[in-house]
Amino acid sequence: MLPKQNCLKQKTDIDRVFKKGKGFKEDFLFLKTLENNLKISRFGFIISQKISKKATTRNKIKRRLRQLIRSKLKEIKQGIDVLLIALSGLEKKDFQEMEETINKIFKKAKCFKKSF
Repeated sequence: MLPKQNCLKQKTDIDRVFKKGKGFKEDFLFLKTLENNLKISRFGFIISQKISKKATTRNKIKRRLRQLIRSKLKEIKQGIDVLLIALSGLEKKDFQEMEETINKIFKKAKCFKKSF
């Protein structure tokens, strides 16, 4: 699980990132980033019913994305809000493909502390 302090929960925060954030697209993921005035980075996940009508499938995608973010938390810059929006087709990807996509999109958005 992602620590509670790193979760983007409030609707006002999510709307702010959605409207004012910079967008990046890679494969079946869309990423929006916006600087916050905090010392931590916060993450939100949007997986709509367009991806799958089954909640179990949507929750599986969300769990995988959270796990990938949690494993990279030390490498990610502090002080940003990140919104990950899943596009249809992501449900067919396995964990490795999701990890590669996350790495590419975070490099593109310059969210890592240093490039590797």
